[in-house]
Amino acid sequence: MNISAIILTYNEEIHIRRCIENLLSVAEKIFVIDCFSTDATINICKEYKQVHVIQHEWPGNQAEQFNWALNNCPVKTEWILRLDADEYLMPESLQKLKKITADLTPEVNALSFILVRYFLGKRIKHGTGTIRLVRMFRTGKARYENRPMDEHMLVQEGIIKDTDIEFADNNLNNLEWWITKHLNYAKREARILLDQEHRECSPNQELSRHSRNKRRQKNIYARIPLFWRSFFYFCYRYFLRLGFLDGKEGFLWHFLQGWWYRTIVDEKIYSFLKKQK
Repeated sequence: MNISAIILTYNEEIHIRRCIENLLSVAEKIFVIDCFSTDATINICKEYKQVHVIQHEWPGNQAEQFNWALNNCPVKTEWILRLDADEYLMPESLQKLKKITADLTPEVNALSFILVRYFLGKRIKHGTGTIRLVRMFRTGKARYENRPMDEHMLVQEGIIKDTDIEFADNNLNNLEWWITKHLNYAKREARILLDQEHRECSPNQELSRHSRNKRRQKNIYARIPLFWRSFFYFCYRYFLRLGFLDGKEGFLWHFLQGWWYRTIVDEKIYSFLKKQK
């Protein structure tokens, strides 16, 4: 297949082998952009002839790192596929990808995949609806928007085709790691929401339809009062969207990601605004 894959890594020895071996049958080359990992990530990558490791210091967010990779990786294939190290294509989607790419018309420049979420080892099926993200595009036709987080792919021209290809986000680290990661995320999320509370952001037309809808929803969320919005969001996901059907793991996912994390974000916004008075 005429596809190169790009994976961003830092200390991903727990995930990288699974991700690479998942892509071997669909990617001609796999470029791993590593931030000088101190674990076995690089040694694992060196076991595979299709994998090319490029070291680059972390610039501060995924969008900048991925766009740097687009500028510096010697990609010669028609298509680029992006996955995180803790992600992989669902087994049945590997064959679907081969068929879909063989039948694409020239005006299609990007493909959106369906996100399959796992949390603490269990697939989360309820609460958030279908999430689509652009994860494959023609070389030279897309870049990430410059945002500290919650970045989406900008497709410069042509059609974004929605597919039924599924990719899994299945992180194997423990809950303590997840909480620490989201405490760091909260600072960047607060910056984004502060901007949206004072200036509604118009969804960029280069985004996919699903990304534009998500951006509009975030604009609405930003106008709801602090702390109440995280509570309402949890209730919406857990009760109205039937998140409770996913058992204990579902409760932890919706409570921690839908309520706790967003309450931490609001606390950072509240503390910032209080200092401005």
